[in-house]
Amino acid sequence: MKLQGRILHLVEDPDAVRAQLEGTDLPLDHGKAYTYGVNTDLMISGRACTLGYTGDILGPWFLENFLEVVPQDGVKNGGFQVVVGGHAYGSGSSREVAVVAHQGAGIQLVVADSFQRIFQENMVYSGMPFTTDRGVLERLQAGEDVDLGELTAELPPFFKAVTEAGGLLPYGTALLEGKVTPTYETQRLPRPMNIAEKLIAARAWAGDGQPLGIKSVQAGDQVLCQAGFRGMHEYTTGMVMALYREAFGAAPIDRPEQVAAFEDHFVLISHDAVPGFAKKARLAPAMQLTAEMVEACERDGIRLHGPGRPYPPGVCHRIVVEDYALPGDIVVLTDSHTPTAGVLNTFAFGVGSSAMAFALRTGLVPVTVPKVVRVEVKGSARGVLSPKDLILHLIGDPYFREEHWRTSPTDTCIIEFGGPALEQWSVDELSVLTNMTVEGGLMTGVVEPCSPIVDFLRERRGVDARELLVSADPWCDYARKIVVDLDEVPLTVASPGDSRNRAPLAEHGEVGIQNVVIASCTGGSLADLRAAANVLQNRALAPGVRLVVTPSSAQVERDAEKEGILELFRQAGAVVTPPGCGSCIGNGPGIPLEGETTASTTNRNFARRMGAPGPVWLVSPAVAAASAVTGKLTDPRTLA
Repeated sequence: MKLQGRILHLVEDPDAVRAQLEGTDLPLDHGKAYTYGVNTDLMISGRACTLGYTGDILGPWFLENFLEVVPQDGVKNGGFQVVVGGHAYGSGSSREVAVVAHQGAGIQLVVADSFQRIFQENMVYSGMPFTTDRGVLERLQAGEDVDLGELTAELPPFFKAVTEAGGLLPYGTALLEGKVTPTYETQRLPRPMNIAEKLIAARAWAGDGQPLGIKSVQAGDQVLCQAGFRGMHEYTTGMVMALYREAFGAAPIDRPEQVAAFEDHFVLISHDAVPGFAKKARLAPAMQLTAEMVEACERDGIRLHGPGRPYPPGVCHRIVVEDYALPGDIVVLTDSHTPTAGVLNTFAFGVGSSAMAFALRTGLVPVTVPKVVRVEVKGSARGVLSPKDLILHLIGDPYFREEHWRTSPTDTCIIEFGGPALEQWSVDELSVLTNMTVEGGLMTGVVEPCSPIVDFLRERRGVDARELLVSADPWCDYARKIVVDLDEVPLTVASPGDSRNRAPLAEHGEVGIQNVVIASCTGGSLADLRAAANVLQNRALAPGVRLVVTPSSAQVERDAEKEGILELFRQAGAVVTPPGCGSCIGNGPGIPLEGETTASTTNRNFARRMGAPGPVWLVSPAVAAASAVTGKLTDPRTLA
């Protein structure tokens, strides 16, 4: 590759970004700080994602509104060939369209200090060259024709094999034809393993004709594992199945009874409380993507969840916990919040569209064995501290925010949650911990065997989980062990821009709030609704405050209605919607109006993530309800 275009530096200075768009190139030694965590919502917005999934459609929308200075077509028309970012490049969603948008805008190489796991995998699987070596920029500017194969040579064996095959799906074709063997050693000696390593090793592919499983794995290995449940939703199913058809034709899906699609992201766009500007921009194209999903499900025999569909509606992650995942499983969905299911002692993680198409046909999914941080939780929640407070406290710690665990560009990391304090929370509540690990730049989270898992599966699914649960071996390896005493964890919020922007609630009690959202896979469970209702009972909303409440599944809706919780919200003046996850990504009630500041129980607060400008603070359900009562961020214990 020779540099025939320009280099776009994604620095924190809006004027410097604007100047580049207007034709002024930054020197390599510009001395400006790069934007931390350039996320997938910035690369391609939720609104643009409704339009389709090809480069010609998405390229004009690449980085639109980045730092509020990049216009539509700004990057594409700027003649940029290389984009340069800072740390945690590609934070956020599993949407492979973020990579497609780069390609559609003319970008041929991505250089950054570090990449987030899903985005990096999507680049490998779809053929986008990338590197953390900034020396490549000097070579390009010196006129050198840089061999991008050099970048491939630096990748781990599996990534290298995929790249040499021309992408993950051509590699899958070769695998199905018996032309590839494992890129990793399958004859291994046993070793003490943590929970994640045991889950991965038990399901590792050992080659054609060989029984499933190998005796051990360790951090940094890249293996293929048999996937259990696989899922997708309206944003992704069309792209997944288009890739599937292109690669595999009409070949049948592997184990279709363990595959489902979910109509959850778009079901609330048409709600009366959604602003007209959002409906105008999103409704029609969203319905087209939904139609593609329905058609694919009918053609390929895929289970379909949604309003009026054969299977009940709700947020995909909540339904996976309610109906599909089991301890010991490997679960993948085309959504970054798939780690929700890790609450059931599963290994659950988000993947892109190429990886899902591969998994649907082969039954296998690539896994980079993660480093594991053991977080042992002790102490008392004191009746008010929630798992939301704990996870915001954890992922905002410099160890996670600055990725101190990382020693190489392709490292991954997870949290293994354990300790006696887990017993005081339900599966509903504990799922917030695993769900939001991805917001800390992590692959997933997994909960050690505990009575809440056993009780939930017995009561909800009629399953005796005791024989399924997987525990860590004594003397196994951890990247780090962290002991957290809940008595020392404050009520915690995340300030606008990134979920890792942790702050004690007590330091922000004067922040005015006009929009409150209690919803999503992170904040719409029955436990979440109960916590908010307990605060709101016998109280009214502050003047000028809007409150939206969205149950996360049909089961949650039924239970909350039966307990009188939803009626309590209605009587308080809240908009109570059917199940769905629309407000989290700007597709439902709760989209900020002009001038509003939002307090939300969702998991992500990137700029414009919720569908419009306006600061978004991430809070627990109890804090959300208290803030709705006072019109400012509020500790519920201070209410009269």
